[in-house]
Amino acid sequence: MTSGETDAAQEALMRFVRNFGLHQPDRTPCGQSLPVSEAHAMVEIAREGRIRQVELARRLRLEKSTVSRLVTNLAGRGWVHREAADGDGRGVLLVLTAAGATAAARQADSRRDRLASLLDRVPEDQRAAVVRALQILAEAAVEPS
Repeated sequence: MTSGETDAAQEALMRFVRNFGLHQPDRTPCGQSLPVSEAHAMVEIAREGRIRQVELARRLRLEKSTVSRLVTNLAGRGWVHREAADGDGRGVLLVLTAAGATAAARQADSRRDRLASLLDRVPEDQRAAVVRALQILAEAAVEPS
């Protein structure tokens, strides 16, 4: 890759991050007044139904202490309940409360609407390529273990 391509990619990515609102740490791009990391946690917990806190940290690529604070915030909102993991005295399972499930569904709807609005502004014949490019970038961003 040439330095010109790298510079152009960097500029495009930075513009997208700002224009889409990803640089606002206490507000999701879809307008929810919630830290982005907490929104990502809600997605993972809702997807699994119940998830070990250590697994949530792995998926979010955050330190255990950061996830512990994040979960404390979600529990404080009444959205997450902690349970002891079966057969593991130290393990913690996270489960959405009824209020948390409602909040997660509202967030998912807002996220879907925001993304649909964005994709509606992409020429129809280029949408599949945009989605594919995002998938390729997401995979390329995975650090080898």
